[in-house]
Amino acid sequence: MPKLRMFYLGMSIIGAVVPMTFLLGWLGDGGALFGLIAAWSTNGASTGLMWDMLISAFVLSVFALIECINRRDYFPLVALPVTFMIGLSSGLPLYLFLRTRPQG
Repeated sequence: MPKLRMFYLGMSIIGAVVPMTFLLGWLGDGGALFGLIAAWSTNGASTGLMWDMLISAFVLSVFALIECINRRDYFPLVALPVTFMIGLSSGLPLYLFLRTRPQG
């Protein structure tokens, strides 16, 4: 496997594990899932970061859809649920990993 693909895969794993570590720690300290949504709007910095991530995830989704339709290769679209369920830090490198795989 080329080094760049290994990098994408590694970053996808790191992009899932690191944020989940903080999220699970927060939930373990008594944080509630609905409290997480409220925390996204506690101040301007967290609200700005939330919108930054949502807009970036939306742009990735549109790009991935157009690319997959043009290439007639729909498998990389599995990265989109990962993007919205785990995060952009995992979904984007996963998409790049799947997008750069050898075509058979």
